[in-house]
Amino acid sequence: MSDLEPHYRMVVPEDLPPVQRNPVHIVLDNIRSAFNVGSIFRTADAGAVEHIHLCGYTAFPPNRKLAKTALGAMDYVPWTHRKNTMDTLDWLEENGIPCVAAETVPEAVSHTEFAWPRPVAVVFGNEVTGIGPEVLARCSHAVRIPMRGHKNTINVATAFGVVLFEILRQWRAL
Repeated sequence: MSDLEPHYRMVVPEDLPPVQRNPVHIVLDNIRSAFNVGSIFRTADAGAVEHIHLCGYTAFPPNRKLAKTALGAMDYVPWTHRKNTMDTLDWLEENGIPCVAAETVPEAVSHTEFAWPRPVAVVFGNEVTGIGPEVLARCSHAVRIPMRGHKNTINVATAFGVVLFEILRQWRAL
């Protein structure tokens, strides 16, 4: 390992104390970048997310690019991979977990004005095309992060962090 590579202490998951997980499920619908997925894992660990659902062609462990940005978090945050996002939405519905889309659609409300239910699943879509129309139609609500510049979106991993910590703030779970 060179001096330029990041150093972090890998702790074996079995040696860690149990974490009180927040009832937040994250659905990643066809995320292109494994680096974004790794970053989402790290932030999900920081927020004690209950589960990450990796759907479609979203990268999943083992994956070198994902591991590079996750820095081991994929070993701590529960996750599953399903080829079909609709199967994940079916499972969430069967378990009484409402799905909220993080998407820039006209009916979306600000993520800070939305009253986040507990539990909740938040769906994030492809970095270029967004959430697929079939998946979006299954979400009960849509939220957006207000933008003040020329672009109408931010990086999906950044958006995830902004939304997650607003949920935790509203729930007084920070």
